Amino acid sequence: MNALTLPDIAAQSSQHQQPLDWVGMQGIALPVLLEGRPVAGRCDAGVSLDDCAARGIHMSRLYLGLERLENRELDLPALREVLSDFLASHEGLSQVACLTVSGELLLKQPALVSPLAGWKAYPLRLQGRLDSTGFHVELQLQVGYSSTCPCSAALSRQLIQAQFVEDFAGKQIDHAAIVDWLGSSRGVLATPHSQRSCATLRLQLDEQLTRLPLATWIAHAEKRLGTALQTAVKRADEQAFALANGQNLMFCEDAARRLHAAFAGAPGVSGFNLEVVHAESLHAHDAVARSSWSRSPA
Repeated sequence: MNALTLPDIAAQSSQHQQPLDWVGMQGIALPVLLEGRPVAGRCDAGVSLDDCAARGIHMSRLYLGLERLENRELDLPALREVLSDFLASHEGLSQVACLTVSGELLLKQPALVSPLAGWKAYPLRLQGRLDSTGFHVELQLQVGYSSTCPCSAALSRQLIQAQFVEDFAGKQIDHAAIVDWLGSSRGVLATPHSQRSCATLRLQLDEQLTRLPLATWIAHAEKRLGTALQTAVKRADEQAFALANGQNLMFCEDAARRLHAAFAGAPGVSGFNLEVVHAESLHAHDAVARSSWSRSPA
């Protein structure tokens, strides 16, 4: 037997003649760049197996095809190049190529008042598909924020108001007494509940889009939500955050509608599905709202 001839079991015909939607690999480690920053990416790479008799695909060709993305800015042209390579290396076997790259974009965000700043992670997932209908891309972004319940705020105000009436009933009220009362524990007899919340944006991207304006989209979402999560803070920042929450009361429905208005018709976005989750501090369950939008055909 020739020692240089290695057996190729995959070359044998399959006993079960059935095309498969997707065959490939998941969780491949790959360093990429996002907004010029290095990201430890994880890739899922696969193709359809349309040849009913074929035993398998060429997984090593998919793996090696990812070298195009190594330490390179992850954008739509690069994604399409890799998907085209996947199909070219599987001619006669596959008609659909898919690639998903997941990771976390780190952005340094300033504090609200003080000169401090800190890093915040934004989980993301870029999914590309190339088939007979064209090139399709979806970007999933997660943005964290704080939400204060409007109902809880109203109930808290009512309790504080009732306590004020009780404490000052029949008394001569002067300015100094009111100021002292407001600065006491009785002046904050009740507080509205707030919760750490998360918005997940699944954006369908225009095929013509080149670079991914990730930082711009994140800033756009955080501005509309109004109370983005903070990193390094001093007491002045914490006070400013409390003020922002108090002036930015919102149900999950409010958050979803704000984001819908922010991204409907945004440049480079042809459609989206979004979900906001308010991790309730009152209940043992979450409050959730979802919305979707798609650009009408021209």
